[in-house]
Amino acid sequence: MAVFSLFPAGAVGLAVNVRDFGAKGDGVAKDTAAVQAAVEKAAAAGGTVVLSPGSYLCGTIHLRSNLTLRLEQGARLLASPSDGDFDAYEALPYRATAPAKYRPRAILPANLPPVDVRRRSAPAAYDDEETNYFHYALLAGDGVRNVSIEGPGEIDGNRPRRYGPKPIAFKHSEWISIRGITVRNAPNYAISLGGTDHVEIDGVNILNAYADGIDPDGCHFVRIVNCYIDSHDDSICAKASWALGTPRSTENMVVANCILRTEANHIKFGSESAGGFKNVSIANCVLLDRDQGQVPDSGIALESDDGAHIDGVVISNISIRNTSTPLFIRLGNRGRGMDHPVPGSIENISIQNVAATGAFSASSITGLESAHVRNIMVDGFSVTSAGGGRARDVDVPELPHRDPDAAMFGTLPAFGFYARHVDGLTLKDLKVHAASPDGRSAVVLDDVARVELSGFDSTNVPAAQPLLLFRNVVGAFLFGNRLSSPAAIFLALEGENTRDVGLRGNDLAKARRPVDRSPEVPAPAVLLQDSMGRQ
Repeated sequence: MAVFSLFPAGAVGLAVNVRDFGAKGDGVAKDTAAVQAAVEKAAAAGGTVVLSPGSYLCGTIHLRSNLTLRLEQGARLLASPSDGDFDAYEALPYRATAPAKYRPRAILPANLPPVDVRRRSAPAAYDDEETNYFHYALLAGDGVRNVSIEGPGEIDGNRPRRYGPKPIAFKHSEWISIRGITVRNAPNYAISLGGTDHVEIDGVNILNAYADGIDPDGCHFVRIVNCYIDSHDDSICAKASWALGTPRSTENMVVANCILRTEANHIKFGSESAGGFKNVSIANCVLLDRDQGQVPDSGIALESDDGAHIDGVVISNISIRNTSTPLFIRLGNRGRGMDHPVPGSIENISIQNVAATGAFSASSITGLESAHVRNIMVDGFSVTSAGGGRARDVDVPELPHRDPDAAMFGTLPAFGFYARHVDGLTLKDLKVHAASPDGRSAVVLDDVARVELSGFDSTNVPAAQPLLLFRNVVGAFLFGNRLSSPAAIFLALEGENTRDVGLRGNDLAKARRPVDRSPEVPAPAVLLQDSMGRQ
């Protein structure tokens, strides 16, 4: 049987060892020129550059098309401590009138010779310098194709803190494979991809990354599988920024079988989101806190704030431990890079089989009054909150133009799940627990239409608040729900727009009042039937 691969096959054609070109591999002598010479020789023949055991101290290495770079066991590609050994930031294709607030901080190589001082002035941009620039890197590929970087050796960013060259950066490239390597101490995005298609990242270990782990930005056909990422900032952060000069979507992406550890967000879409995201699958991942550092902000964050359209995201079989907010979905209207900010959209999202423990904040799905999140299904979501919260007013600030983050609204009125400005929400087999008693409702829905809630249960029952609170909810159907413990109120209805709420086949025997209506909610707005279908 013939087997065909879309990626470079590894040791095919000419194989050259960098030591044959004068590389010392002692971690002291700079081997940039020797490694680059080996790259040029191998690429011309469609071959392989081999780094045998040793430490190769280098500045920017320019990758070429039709090349395999193999780091053998015991081989380490070590970033030079001198920023002047790396390429400067490339010119960006932005309009000269970009507002000052969108300009990067201009953290450029500090050790550039006087002739290169001109390179210190970064052009106007909409996103920060880590997102915008790809040439300031240890391994840099721009406009290349058919490139493979393979282990089991390692790449060391050789920095004690954030801000420095990217270990691996590809831009405007295609058919890229990164397999089996370890990346340590990355001072910038460890693997950064801009406008790069047909990418395979398999079995990569990223350890002690000071910034993000893997960032596909405006990329199509990306597979990130079997990876272990331990990062101070986001583990995997998909972007669709302005770095290419015009927004480009990130789409047709798979993330699977990964273990992610962070102090920020494990898997995040945005906040640089102008080009949008579509057709994404995230499956079979374990999301953990780090051994040291702060509690992660969120497990999975989907953010559209710059007119982005997010469509067709499927998330399944996720285990989350000790993360503040397990799920954060936000449609806002920050409008970065837009002359006239207009909100985008988030729709057709499926989330199945998620188990979260040690959560400190409620998961949330929030849109805008003028732009609702649409068609969200959460099926099999079990969360254990830290609890200990007090009852809060249901009014939550809108904050349409604020930079998104999971804590942007402060303490929410629900301890488990909060949704506002959503059209089409299915909550199936939602189990919400609290490690210590919490005085807030388990679930709060505000301005939500077409709701289906089934299989709900909670072991935490607030003493004075309803277990479920619906305000201005239209067209809700609740069935197959039960109470594990006695409760004062199962469901409270508020808001003059609340209507067409039906309950059928629920076991509410332990509720003193199954449904409570505020005066503004008319009696015909709710139809309550017992488990036998009797009103």
